[in-house]
Amino acid sequence: MISILLLVLSVLIIILFTVKLNVHPFLALLAAALFFALFSGMGLNDIVNYVNDGFGITLGKIGIVIILGVIIGAFLEHSGGAYKLAEVVLRIIGKKRVHEAMGIVGFIVSIPVFADSGFIILNPLNKSLTKRAKLSVVGTATALILGLMITHVLVPPTPGPIAAAGIIGADVGLVMLVGLVIGVLSLIVAIVYCKKMGSRTYIDPNPDVTEEVIQERMKKAPSAFKSFLPILIPILLIVGKSVMEFNLVEGEEVSALVKFIAFIGSPIIALMIGMLFAFLLPKKFDKEMLATTGWVGKALSDASNIILITGAGGIFGTILQNSGIADTLADSLSGANLGIWLPFLLCAAIKTAQGSSTVALITTASIIAPLLVTMGFSTEIDKALVVAAIGAGAMVVSHANDSGFWILTQFSGIDVKTGYRVYTLGTFVVGVFAALMVYVASFIL
Repeated sequence: MISILLLVLSVLIIILFTVKLNVHPFLALLAAALFFALFSGMGLNDIVNYVNDGFGITLGKIGIVIILGVIIGAFLEHSGGAYKLAEVVLRIIGKKRVHEAMGIVGFIVSIPVFADSGFIILNPLNKSLTKRAKLSVVGTATALILGLMITHVLVPPTPGPIAAAGIIGADVGLVMLVGLVIGVLSLIVAIVYCKKMGSRTYIDPNPDVTEEVIQERMKKAPSAFKSFLPILIPILLIVGKSVMEFNLVEGEEVSALVKFIAFIGSPIIALMIGMLFAFLLPKKFDKEMLATTGWVGKALSDASNIILITGAGGIFGTILQNSGIADTLADSLSGANLGIWLPFLLCAAIKTAQGSSTVALITTASIIAPLLVTMGFSTEIDKALVVAAIGAGAMVVSHANDSGFWILTQFSGIDVKTGYRVYTLGTFVVGVFAALMVYVASFIL
């Protein structure tokens, strides 16, 4: 109970510092992490190691991806390519259907692509679509990240659900089918929710760019096909790597071609290739665009804030992971007789406590696996539903210890208070709805 109370107080510290006192989120996250670590009785040397590991490991995974993503975004924006894309997409889907478009795109992209990387890649398109449609970025950005999160936690071959399926011993194909059906229904709820919440709070997706500036850039903009390449190429490369690895037979000798595909399909290399395609967007390339005072310099300056905050979120998450709070919550819930709701509540508690959906999925699956027969889950469909229930719990709830929360707020220009009110609540609403669908399916199937 002390650990849970400290977690609640830590989140309140972050909200107080960022919302009321206007303290930079990096300092607020660092203060909350140290508060939790000191009062939970961690060793002083351990705290230092967790701070270093949390910052370094988190940025090691996603730091360069963020940098490359903002460079691609800068070239798409300044060349007019993003607005050309927006014009074409809006012509097809209609000006008022941006939420639907971003939710569906996120849902599809996140099946093979890690959710954070997917958001970074698609953010320029979302901002330009939202700007041209004169909508609030609150609703459209949240629709994008919720779409990404739904398949991230429910549909293999994303690492979390495929690992959970393996631990539970569930048929991967059946897990994919159940995850897709529940995911589609959850996506509908997510889009309705985002449209409603987005209409309540208007935040300009790009307040520094006026309609006159957009029209000026459109005159020099590259073609829509050329503008799509910096976004589409990285996605296709990452998808290709995921599909190839999914079909590899264990113990099979790996050819040079497979190794090459795995190399260019890694998010960092795929985005580097996307960046090279982005350099082709301006009608006349000027080396000054790559200078510290040019497009790249401005983009990297903007990225520094995001990188620092994401790293600090990693510190908070790592300290929580090493505090044992997830084990405490698991022990307190695992003895409860809750049927199909047990894996959901257990995973939700672990996700909320330590921030990582993948860690929550794997930890919960490891706890539930030995209890399956005792709980009465023995058929293949039972196991698939258990994996889906765990996946639904892995959405609930995303807050300050989750890198996705900071990537959403910082890339979209959404303040922390609005992030909690819209995105954190959104993960709760969609996650609980997905769990309810699993519960209903358990009676039908």
